[in-house]
Amino acid sequence: MAIAKAERLMNLALCLLGTRRPLSKRELRESVEAYLEAGSDDSFNRMFERDKDDLRELGLVIETVESLDGEIGYLARRDSNRLPPITLDAEEAAALGLAAKVWQQARLAGAASGALQKLRAAGLPEDVDPYEAHSALEPRIPVHEAAFEPLMLACRDRRPVVFDYRKANAAQPEPRHVEPWALECWRGHWYLAGFDRDRGAERVFRLSRITGKVRSRGSRFTAPVPDVVTVRETVASWAGESADRSALIRLRAGAGYPLRAKATGVRELGDGWDELEIPYGHGLDAWLVEFGPDVVVLEPAELRADVVDRLRAVAKG
Repeated sequence: MAIAKAERLMNLALCLLGTRRPLSKRELRESVEAYLEAGSDDSFNRMFERDKDDLRELGLVIETVESLDGEIGYLARRDSNRLPPITLDAEEAAALGLAAKVWQQARLAGAASGALQKLRAAGLPEDVDPYEAHSALEPRIPVHEAAFEPLMLACRDRRPVVFDYRKANAAQPEPRHVEPWALECWRGHWYLAGFDRDRGAERVFRLSRITGKVRSRGSRFTAPVPDVVTVRETVASWAGESADRSALIRLRAGAGYPLRAKATGVRELGDGWDELEIPYGHGLDAWLVEFGPDVVVLEPAELRADVVDRLRAVAKG
């Protein structure tokens, strides 16, 4: 939702909730600044009707009242729009309190702190530690990438974006025009799923490879947003999670712990090297390149060739 529209809806809701008598369209137009700038009466009427419908969809109960002289007025009675008391048992309160403390990123940390205060007001006792039942586990969601916040807002507002993106096999980043759908964290890394306009297809981007600023574009989405966005499944397939083949690599001792965690077999070779058998799927070559000189692909031959090609492309850059 655009900021201007959100502010207009908020002002209209405050007017309807703050009045003790029904307000006519004329009075509402004079009370909401954005309506004064609407121009013609037809433009105002269309805008007001849309806003009224939007508020009702958001759950605000708006009454339409006809006065004795036939004029139509509107109001939102506080007793009709008051939420029932929130009751939480100890486990529910602890779970919500735990969720509110998860975020580390500065922008979200403030919102989470405010949410925790509201939970206290809703019945979470001051002396109850949300971690009491989970003292051995203190979850955190790290968000270090500068691209996270603008992409989160773009996903929420359905706004296309432009950013420079460096693929694993490229020395230089290139611009990407994307309609962002969803952000998801998988194994400590954040990924964006969306529609890549330049390639005309769905793509998944790792945020740590986005360079520079994320720039918004005012145009609308051109592709439908799927009901289910499978970010983790896509990334997992790249990393070989669903692979039915195996690759044999040499890995320097003491290096490549993510590879060791995936290995189905490990054999010491001596001279500071180990031999690993790991699942082989689409995108494994790009992942192996990230480990640089600590990895040597033994087989299959096509995987070795792909890794060599990617390394040569980086070297040429």
